[in-house]
Amino acid sequence: MSHALCPYVQRAAISMLEKGVSFERTDIDLAKKPEWFLAISPLGKTPVLLDNQQAIFESTAILEYLEDTQSPPLHSKAAITRAQHRGWIEFGSSILNDIAGLYNAQTEDAFDQKTAALEAKFAQLERQLGEGAFFAGNAFTLVDTVFAPIFRYFDTFDEIADFGILLGKEKVAAWRKELAARPSVKQAVSANYPSLLRVFLLNRNSHLSQLMKRQLS
Repeated sequence: MSHALCPYVQRAAISMLEKGVSFERTDIDLAKKPEWFLAISPLGKTPVLLDNQQAIFESTAILEYLEDTQSPPLHSKAAITRAQHRGWIEFGSSILNDIAGLYNAQTEDAFDQKTAALEAKFAQLERQLGEGAFFAGNAFTLVDTVFAPIFRYFDTFDEIADFGILLGKEKVAAWRKELAARPSVKQAVSANYPSLLRVFLLNRNSHLSQLMKRQLS
């Protein structure tokens, strides 16, 4: 069960594409959630994975299930590394919360606060990243499945204005470029994703939507 814009759905899709798992997507109107969907998604959120009519909800649970059942692995064999990566996955989720706060901010001050919070978190990432194409060097991992959808937001943000969030973060920029070129990342969304996201952002009645409307006028 999917939603066209959901970054958490993208995580699961990227993982399945990396593992060569065939799947079908059914998009849900989250404004009018059908009863059958609520019956299998207690929190009323996407994604939900149905495997032999067994439902798994929450993206982290789905990623772990895919790791347990499908190859190749996207988690390290080392327990300490797996635990650390789970921490960075949660860090990625906190960035998504800040991004939602950014595009929903009603005032310029609230928008600037979220911009500063995001800049600080990406500065932490810049310090964390080492050599290699991906978060963990040259190995594509679950952390990458989480951050690819995050960077996709910035493809649209960059068309509106340079908010300075990623400014001067060379390692983050290189990582973003590598993820954007990854076939699984490209295939995780539909071709009209950018236009759908722009419409979504325009309709937020927020400071960001006002900036977008000024750009269009």
